[in-house]
Amino acid sequence: MPGTLSKKQVILEYCRAKALERIGPEEIRALENELRARLGSNLKTSPSYIAAVLREAGKNVEYYDRFATPSMPEPYASRLRNLLQFHDLANAEASLRKLDAAYREYRMASSGQPLSALCSRKGSCAQGVWRRTRG
Repeated sequence: MPGTLSKKQVILEYCRAKALERIGPEEIRALENELRARLGSNLKTSPSYIAAVLREAGKNVEYYDRFATPSMPEPYASRLRNLLQFHDLANAEASLRKLDAAYREYRMASSGQPLSALCSRKGSCAQGVWRRTRG
């Protein structure tokens, strides 16, 4: 339907209209309700998706669950965004090599702490792929 807003547009429009500075669990729930009200009561949108859209837009999101990607400060965020690719074994191995290089670089600079968030979320999957290539 022409003129229909996307979920992302509704989320960002709501934040602008409410001038939200900090987005926590309560605001995430309000956004879920807004999405259902504007796009249909059968709409299913995860809180993690809402948090990801807001983080991508540069908002201060204080919402955490096991599916939500945590915020990461610059310069880490731009360098590590979409770093891990698991389309096939070659992509997975190349991704792990890039991640390892970034980890070593940040560790040498004594600032590897922000990497722990990325490694903890995707690390177990990456380790499994890495082990299978070496096994």
